Amino acid sequence: MMEILELDDVDRGLMHALQVDGRASFNRIAEVLGVSDQRVARRYRRLRSSGMLRVVGVVDGRRLGYESWAIRLRCTPDAAVSIAEALARRSDTSWVHLLSGGTEISSGTLHRTAKERESLLLDKLARTNRVLSVSAHRTLHTFVGGRIGWSGLAVLAPDQVAHLAADRINGPRGDGERLTLGPGDQAMVDALSRDGRAGYADLAAVTGWSESTVKRRMDQLCAAGALFFDMDVLPTLLGYQVEAQLWMSVPPAELDATGRALAEHPEVAFAGATTGPTNLTVSIVCRDDTALYRYLTDSVGALPAIRHIETGPIIRTMKRAGAVLPG
Repeated sequence: MMEILELDDVDRGLMHALQVDGRASFNRIAEVLGVSDQRVARRYRRLRSSGMLRVVGVVDGRRLGYESWAIRLRCTPDAAVSIAEALARRSDTSWVHLLSGGTEISSGTLHRTAKERESLLLDKLARTNRVLSVSAHRTLHTFVGGRIGWSGLAVLAPDQVAHLAADRINGPRGDGERLTLGPGDQAMVDALSRDGRAGYADLAAVTGWSESTVKRRMDQLCAAGALFFDMDVLPTLLGYQVEAQLWMSVPPAELDATGRALAEHPEVAFAGATTGPTNLTVSIVCRDDTALYRYLTDSVGALPAIRHIETGPIIRTMKRAGAVLPG
């Protein structure tokens, strides 16, 4: 069980700064927060070692020609946890949640080839009779999530954000000619998926490149939109006790406008358009059950295009931002 740390303005400012630029130097963050870089470094190490936050390098699957899928499984009560844990251990899953009464699993996957996708959906999951049903739908567009981070972390003023973002390298999102990662690229990306702030010397060791080559290639991938850095934080650290997933049905003509409207809601940590009868998948973070109720009745209720909605409370997260979490 993780110990919940008490946070002050420096901690919160540091988390928002890392969301703006996950590889910003402690010196640059200190300039923005008005404290010493040693203090920033100490706070980061405390939060990182506690498991409360981490920076991760993330590939943009669309720039690399990968397939992104949202999967829902209904399982027998005795099997859900073990199946969710097995999914979390897979390298092609980015998040895994146990939902509702503990008999449903929601997962996001990223597949490089159709063969990888078929291996999971038609082979691995179909082999056990403890999986009662599987639905899988392609994620076609992301409104919130990844590069567009959760607004619950936002505490810095616009000029502070602009100062941090000045050195950040961000390329086009999902557009342009598809790129291919070489062996050295993949080694670097794998290391960054474990620690997005890994030093150039460490990355040089795993790639066999020089530090200058590592930096140049990282900048190239970021500029091309194939690589970005995400800041993963436990919502409970900020006092948010309730997480849930929503599946919505919206007429195609209203899908984009509804997704953009949801992106403006501070409760929304992820919103994506998918194939299937429920064509909007949303992850929300709320303070408590009362806040969840108000969000569903007031905020979601005010969007007239939503024809149907299903809510699944998240009771346990097995994997988040590509990392398996302790039980």
